[in-house]
Amino acid sequence: MRVFFRSGSALAAVAVLSLPLVFADAVHAAAQKKKATHSTASSTHSSAKTSSTAKSKSTTSHAKSSKASSSHALKSGTHAKTTRVVSEPTVQSKTLHTAFVESSTLRPMAQQLAAGRSTAAFAGVQNYAGAHPGEGAAAAYLAMGHAYAADRRYGDSVSAYKQAAAQGSALRDYADYLAAQSALNNRDASTAITLLTNFAQKYPASIFVASAPVTLANAYLLNNDANNALRALAILMGQPKAQSADYLITEAKAHQMAGDTAAAVSIYRQIFVRLPFSPEAQQSRLALQQLNAGPTAGERKLHADALFNAKRYGEAGAEYDAIKNDPSLSQADRDALDIYGAVCDLKLKHLSRRDAEKLPDTGDDSAALKLYILAEISRNEGDTAGHASILQQMEQRFPKSRWLEEALYSGGNMYLIKRDSTQAVAHYGKLFEMFPNSTYAPSAHWRSAWLNYRLRNYPEAARLMDEQIMRFPLGQEVPTALYWRGRLLRDVEKNPAQAANYFTVLSNTYRNYYYANLARQQLQQMGTQTLTTPADALGYVKTPPAPTLVAALPENDPHLIKARLLANAALNEYIGPEIQASGTASQWGALAEAEIYSSYGENVRALQAVKRSGSGLYTLPVSEVPTEYWTLLFPRPYWSDLTASAEAQGLDPYLVASLIRQESEFNPGAISRANAMGLMQLLPGVGKQEAKRAGIKKFTAPMLLNPSTNLKLGTMNLREVLGRWNNTPEYALAAYNAGDVPVRNWVGEGNYKDLPEFVESIPYTETREYVQSILRNREMYRQLYR
Repeated sequence: MRVFFRSGSALAAVAVLSLPLVFADAVHAAAQKKKATHSTASSTHSSAKTSSTAKSKSTTSHAKSSKASSSHALKSGTHAKTTRVVSEPTVQSKTLHTAFVESSTLRPMAQQLAAGRSTAAFAGVQNYAGAHPGEGAAAAYLAMGHAYAADRRYGDSVSAYKQAAAQGSALRDYADYLAAQSALNNRDASTAITLLTNFAQKYPASIFVASAPVTLANAYLLNNDANNALRALAILMGQPKAQSADYLITEAKAHQMAGDTAAAVSIYRQIFVRLPFSPEAQQSRLALQQLNAGPTAGERKLHADALFNAKRYGEAGAEYDAIKNDPSLSQADRDALDIYGAVCDLKLKHLSRRDAEKLPDTGDDSAALKLYILAEISRNEGDTAGHASILQQMEQRFPKSRWLEEALYSGGNMYLIKRDSTQAVAHYGKLFEMFPNSTYAPSAHWRSAWLNYRLRNYPEAARLMDEQIMRFPLGQEVPTALYWRGRLLRDVEKNPAQAANYFTVLSNTYRNYYYANLARQQLQQMGTQTLTTPADALGYVKTPPAPTLVAALPENDPHLIKARLLANAALNEYIGPEIQASGTASQWGALAEAEIYSSYGENVRALQAVKRSGSGLYTLPVSEVPTEYWTLLFPRPYWSDLTASAEAQGLDPYLVASLIRQESEFNPGAISRANAMGLMQLLPGVGKQEAKRAGIKKFTAPMLLNPSTNLKLGTMNLREVLGRWNNTPEYALAAYNAGDVPVRNWVGEGNYKDLPEFVESIPYTETREYVQSILRNREMYRQLYR
């Protein structure tokens, strides 16, 4: 942790967060397409998480070098662990199952009501309730109460929820809690208090047990009853809920109402500093100002740092500027704040060289930051000589500064974009030599290895590739290093037997990765090879942990049945939390959640639920994974339209499906920040051109949100893009993501031996990963459905 101000400042007593330093993704290039900006470091921080784990174990890996190198058996890879979760039927599960069956035909109507809340939809659900007394009606009234609340018709919402509670018991905890929320929003404290008093005793297994005391306390506050509000909250003392923003703000308000200003101020400050992104943080700031106890300069600095860390540069910059007005600060503090505010302006592209050069000279780490800012401006202006001069100053004056680390990585990225591989290697190499524990070290190390390969400096490339595997065995670059080290052995060193070892380990360990597919192609081309002792580096390859999968869901688990029942009533946002309330959900929850979403056409949520599970499916043989996982992870919605449109254009439908999965996750209503629309994310201008070619008259942009229309026009556009690139998917996909102009430059300047070399050389991380993901997923679709 780096303290922002010098020890003599007014803020020295506060442990001040350092900025984390997301500046490496400043390598930007204008793209021709919907992705407004691409960056060679766009995935730096996601990869850094993996890499930081890798670096923490690198010492251990080196220490066991003799053991690693002595192993002659090639790794066989990960195998699935399939388990069955036992769930015996209980009285509760039987009751819930009955309720589920009684309301199963409600689901389409309830989901339609939740999506549109039209008069006809309300009437349909109302009629259903009348025709299905009991649990069917209860679910219908829940759906109506939820829809009324969404329309802020809180009185109607309370009435509907009360009818739900009267009709059935399966979801009565939802009916009571949600009715209390609506009553509170309707400023009806007495109804909320009645519904929530003794809630935990009535519904001990409810997911709302921790939230009910907070809502109850707010109802007491509405009645100006601070003492009962505090008593309601006291039940949660020592529980995780007591650290949440809604609990803390309620507690602070109760103390303030009770006259305990000191306690209220303490809690407001805690929220402002510790939970800066919550709505309650701004409420806390206003409350502190009203109490004439505004946050200290140190607390505001912590708050500003957190905003900066979250890339909310405008808010962070405004906060840094405002802090300067604090009379307790020294001039040195204000100078440092000037520089930190300038970093925000730099990130927002509002800082000129003239403004940067006017920044004050300081004697602490902010001086390194000023140099970093000037280096970035030189980089953005293409002033390589000025950039080099500033980096030299930083190395001499601040050799341990994180800002030098950032500048080196950013400089390497600049030269990567400029296609100056020699200078890029120099910057990346210096970074991982001077900052071996940097979160950027694995990425910089790999880029250095790859650029040496591209410079045809093969011995150094080979050394660095093996070192990549040994130093960062858990890093995301390992599959790439294994493949290209194998290629060097086969193509340059003429050692096909050892190359086969690398390809085999890659194929076994990362079975369904992009590079594993390429490795198997290499092995097939090479044929049978003479056995040879595996290279030392292969002993460092870590077999990913085997994920535990379930062959079948625990059908009698009350939380699972209740989640399905919630889907019948279209209380969709509670499906996940209800499932996670089960004690065994860690084993089956993601699959259950995805299956429920998929059952009513929420393919996006289903896909995201399986992705979030982090189950490591790509490391497993397809045959070892229960089919349900694969069909959810690689769905085929709109399949008849998709295949018809693809075949009409002579396209592989699995390539089209993979592209859609990457672009929109099969969300027909997806609209990007750049206004790309629908399944295949077409810009309105592109859609209009294709509509004219297709003979569609009176085209309007919203037509792109129709799946059939989007597929028809999108496949026409993809056919055109492929045609411009000689039907080469690697080039066409890169152009679909980044635009034709950058890809034309890359192809023209590259001198690539083959297409995999082109793909790995794409300087935009987003585009490179986009191409690799779609090609990998095309193979997955083919394996599963061909």
